[in-house]
Amino acid sequence: VTGGSSGIGKCIAIECYKQGAFITLIARDENKLLQTKKEIEKYSVNDKQVVLCISVDVSKDYEQVENVLKQAQEKLGPVDMLVNCAGTSVTGKFEDIEVNAFERLMAVNYLGSVYPSRAVIATMKERRMGRLVFVSSQAGQLGLFGYTAYSSTKFALRGLAEALQMEVKPYNIYVTVAYPPDTDTPGFVEESKTKPLETKLISETSSVCQAEQVARVIVKDAIQGNFNSSVGSDGYMLSILTSGMSPVTSITEGLQQVVCMGIFRIVGLFYLGSFDSIVRRCMMQREKSESADKTE
Repeated sequence: VTGGSSGIGKCIAIECYKQGAFITLIARDENKLLQTKKEIEKYSVNDKQVVLCISVDVSKDYEQVENVLKQAQEKLGPVDMLVNCAGTSVTGKFEDIEVNAFERLMAVNYLGSVYPSRAVIATMKERRMGRLVFVSSQAGQLGLFGYTAYSSTKFALRGLAEALQMEVKPYNIYVTVAYPPDTDTPGFVEESKTKPLETKLISETSSVCQAEQVARVIVKDAIQGNFNSSVGSDGYMLSILTSGMSPVTSITEGLQQVVCMGIFRIVGLFYLGSFDSIVRRCMMQREKSESADKTE
């Protein structure tokens, strides 16, 4: 599990550990990793389970990522499931976000998933089995005010996942893309401190989920080999609306998409209209405030 020292990544590791898995946690902060290791070990179901910690930046040097994953597989055996959960966020108006933030987010959120996946895929093909999980976001299905830097990186994961699934499916390897909503994690708390007003108001139209709940859904979908993983009714609607040419796990799933697409599009247009209204109101309030300041 990359990004496994906190948030959704940590909860996914706990959920898998509860089911008897051997866990390798990958993150940058060694102290956080060791604290998380102790927390996860409380949930062991047998005395053979192991939690291995590796401190590395998965977005910088592919050879280093490849080497540490090779070492992990030598210690714990081949990777059955890789969960790409390392990620970060920057919010703000397009013209206010520093250009290097776009580069940093693409490195962490996109290449930080490419590198670990690239490092394990050959072994999975040899074994004719494996699960690859990419943790995107609902902002990877729908572009919203304030997320020009973040959404683009999360949309990129879907393109990677769709192309990769077509390549690896004959080898009995299944890819899952998870689209969690706003989730109560340290990253979400930090992101909320700098959100533009428009982004906050749009986010408040849906509730904040708990990381444990999101993790349970992701692990269940990954084990079942589902391509899409969504949480709640909003997540289900978005997964239907954005299904496009993405693969389906069953005929039933495909029929649900066909039947529900029209009505969900109507509901979606209502949401988009309300979001545009929020943006317009905020702009008008800002202009009114600026005008009043000039008058004074």
